[in-house]
Order: sequence, then structure tokens, then C-alpha cells
Amino acid sequence: MPFRLHVPAVTLPPAAANAGHARQMAMQSAAALAGPDGILLTTDADTVVAPDWIERNLLALAAGADVVCGRVALDAADAARIPAHLHADDALEGALIELLDRIACSLDPDPADPWPRHTEAAGASIAVTAAAFRQAGGIPPVASGEDRAFVQVLARMDAAIRHDPTIIVTVSGRIHGRAPGGMADTIRRRMQQQDEFADAAVEPAVDAYRRSDFRRRAREAWQRQPTAVDLAADLGIPLPRLRTLLNHRWFGTAWAAIELHSPVLVRRRVRFADLPRQIAYARDLLEPQPITDAACP
Repeated sequence: MPFRLHVPAVTLPPAAANAGHARQMAMQSAAALAGPDGILLTTDADTVVAPDWIERNLLALAAGADVVCGRVALDAADAARIPAHLHADDALEGALIELLDRIACSLDPDPADPWPRHTEAAGASIAVTAAAFRQAGGIPPVASGEDRAFVQVLARMDAAIRHDPTIIVTVSGRIHGRAPGGMADTIRRRMQQQDEFADAAVEPAVDAYRRSDFRRRAREAWQRQPTAVDLAADLGIPLPRLRTLLNHRWFGTAWAAIELHSPVLVRRRVRFADLPRQIAYARDLLEPQPITDAACP
């Protein structure tokens, strides 16, 4: 018999009347019912999940993940109404994102997230253990982007995050959504005019390569606690400061602080017009070390 969670109707102040706060309230109520050993799954109102959605998420969690992120696909009928140039832009952006992730997987593999994988963290498909949910303090209280922010909090706590490419949900491709700053706003804006820059997660290929290599070196320093003199010099961080940053129980938190303090890790955006060139650069960087399943255990 289907189980439905009923959250009592409440009147929220304007500052809290948003998707992020609503998801937090629903997830908190679910966590209270699930208990300390429970599992929480969240999706969106405009999403259709596959018949095996729950099963696949539970399998990934049983394999050791603390949180599982699924992939999002546009409803075919809605996608057909979106101009072809938007699909072309999305394909270029997606191609570069995948290549940058392949670089990261090659230089700094994550045993909890082997290849094949993806980079999405959408509220349309997230599964998380109740323990990890509580440890993270629940969903961050932000108006939009709460899904990415939640997964970022878990990453800073060294949670085992699996981006499972076999978990796919179908979402609406509508251009008038209820949540400001969501997918609908992005589609509508790009229909009118191409954005100057690609997604904020996208950076020049050489920057992504350098970032992944520095993360590998920082992880080794965090694990072994060596002097890290060369690493400090290369990162542009004074050695005493780097030692302090590395002295944290979670590598994810240490790395987030290193990114914040290193002048060579400042993120640069990629213009849409530069995507083809950056894709070519990324392929060149990968060519000497092709990605295979064995390369990313």
C-alpha cells in the first residue's frame, strides 16, 4: 500500500516561502518518521521516476553510499518544443562537463564514485541515509540550489557520494516554473538569448586539470601529514597556513578551505562561445591517459 507523508499546512514568512525551505521541512518530517537507520528519498512535483527508482537507490546505498544522486532527463514532448539551438548549447556544455569529470576521475579517483558516473546533484533524484542527513544538518536554508548545496555539505564531511548513471528521472521542460532561479527560468532565459557564460561548475580545461591534480596532492598530504613545502609553494599558501588547513578531521573541509585560500585555484568561467575550444583542450589533456573503468576504481 503506498505511503504518503503529510506535512501540516503552515503559513511561512516571505523569506522562507521557497523550494529550499519546503524541501527541508518535508525531509525533516520524513527523517523523524524513518528513524536513525532510515533512508530518505526526495524528488520534485514535476518529476516522473522510473518503476525501479527506489530499488536502484537502495542498491547504491547498500553498496556503501551515504547519498545517491540520479540523472535528470527532459520530458520528450517538452524537449521537442525547445528550440534546437538550446539543445545544441546544452550538448556542448554537457560534453565539456563530462570531459572535465573524466580528468578528475583520472587524476584523483574516488572509490565511492567509480566510472561511469555523472556530476548532477538535482533534488529531482536524491537518496540519503537518515544518519547522513542529520549529520549534514538537513537541507541548507537557501531559496534555490538547495540540492547542490546539500550535496556540497556532505562532500565537505567526506560522505560517500555516488552519482549513479543508471538512476534516471524525467522532469518537465516547462518554461514557467514555480521556483525562481530553477530550470524553467534558465530555459526561458536561454530561449531569448544565449547566456554569456556556461554553468558555474564549468571551468577551463587546464584549470580543471590543475585543480584535480592539486586535490590529489592535498589528499596525500592530509593523509600522511608531510611537510608539504612544495605543495604550499605551488598553491601560493604560506606553509603554516596550509598545515592549519590540512589539520581537519575531514579532507573535504580541508580541501574547501584550500580552494578558498589559494590564488591559483580561483575559478574562471567559460563563455559559451569558447566551449568547442575547451572541449578540444580537454580531449588533448585526456589523450595520454585514457579513462577506463580500471583507471577509476
